[in-house]
Amino acid sequence: MAFHLFRRKPAGRCELPLLLPSPRAAPKHDLTLDAPPQPAPAEYRLYDALRFHVPVIDAAIQKIVRLTGGFRLTAEDPQAQEILDRFCENVPVNATGSSLQLFADQMLDSLLTYGNAAGEILMNEDAPAALLTVKPDVLRIRPEKPDRCAFFTADPQTGAEHPLLHPERLLFAALNPPAGSIFGVSLLRGLPAVSGILLRIFECVGQNYDRAGNVRYAVTYRPDSSSAAFAKEHVQQIAQAWQDGLNAAKYGEPQDFIAVGDVDIKVIGNDNRLFDTNVPVRQLLEQIVAKLSIPPFLLGLSWSSTERMSKQQADILTSELEYFRRVLSPMLRKIGNAVLKAEGLDCAVRVEWDIINLQDETELADARLKNAQAEEIELRNKTRRGQPD
Repeated sequence: MAFHLFRRKPAGRCELPLLLPSPRAAPKHDLTLDAPPQPAPAEYRLYDALRFHVPVIDAAIQKIVRLTGGFRLTAEDPQAQEILDRFCENVPVNATGSSLQLFADQMLDSLLTYGNAAGEILMNEDAPAALLTVKPDVLRIRPEKPDRCAFFTADPQTGAEHPLLHPERLLFAALNPPAGSIFGVSLLRGLPAVSGILLRIFECVGQNYDRAGNVRYAVTYRPDSSSAAFAKEHVQQIAQAWQDGLNAAKYGEPQDFIAVGDVDIKVIGNDNRLFDTNVPVRQLLEQIVAKLSIPPFLLGLSWSSTERMSKQQADILTSELEYFRRVLSPMLRKIGNAVLKAEGLDCAVRVEWDIINLQDETELADARLKNAQAEEIELRNKTRRGQPD
C-alpha cells in the first residue's frame, strides 16, 4: 500500500492553520496589564532632597522648564479662539497663580523630578474654573482594563485609599514609562549614588578647611638654663603679647611681636597639602550633566576656555525639549477641549509651541543677511526678465 505524504485535500474543504486561532475562540485581548510597582513616597522625598542639596541638579531642571518654551491653544473657530485665549491668560492655578503656562511649567517640573505629574481640573457649574497641581505620591493607580485605569487618593497618615469622585477631571502624565508600566521614570534616577559621592567630597573639603584652612600658629618657647626658673611667667607674657598682636590686627593696627629667648613660630598644618579634587568632581559632574542632557556651560561649568554650543548639541537638546512637549501636549489639549465643551462648542484644539531657538546671535544675524541677499538677487532677476531685450 502506498502512502502519499503530500496528498491533496478534497475540493470544498478549507482548514485553518494551527497557528491561527479560530475567530470564535479568540479572546478579546491576549495580553494583560498587571499592576506595576508604584514609586514609594520615600523615592519622591529622595528626589526632593537631591534637588535641595545639589544645586546643579536643581538649576538644570529649572533651565529645562524655561527652555521648553511657551505655547498657545488654537482653534479654527474665532469665537472658540477668543475663549481659549482668555482662559489661558486668566485661569487660576493653585490659588496663588494664574495662566495655563504656569500650570504647564509646574507639571513639567514635577514630571522631570518624580517621573510623574498629576493635576486636576476644578469645575464651577460644569465649567473649568481653576487648575490644581498635586504631588504624585498622593495618587494611586491600578489598571482595570488595557485601555482604562482606576485612580485613588491615598491618606498620608493611614494609607487608606479613596476612589476619585471625578476621574475624568484628572490630568496625569508619565515620563519614559517602561514597557507594561503606567508610571514614569524620574530624570534623576541613577543620580543619588553619584550625588552622594559628590557631597561626600565637598564635606571632606569643608572639614579639611576647618582643620587646615583656618590658619593657626604654634608658638614654642625654649628657655635656657638661666631663665628656666621663670619659664612659666615668660610663657604667659609671650601668650598675652601674641594675643594682643592678633586682636590689634583685627582693627587694622599692625603690632610687632617682641620676645626674648629662643621663640619659634610655625603655622599648624603648613606641611600638609589639601587634596586636589578637580578630577573626581569633574568626573561626577560629567555623569550628572550626561543624565540631565544640558550643556555644561549653561550650568556655569566652564571646562573649556572657548566652549560654546555646537549645532549638534543644539539639535540634541532641541529633540529632548520636543519630547517633553509631546508629553505635555495631551494634557493641554484635554484642558482646552473641556473649556470649549463647557461653552457648547465642538471644535478641535491644537497646541502650537513656540519655535525653539538655541543658535547664537551671530549665526542668526548671518542667516538673516544671507536670506536678504537671496531675496535681493531674486528680485533683480525678476526685474531683468520683465525688461525688453
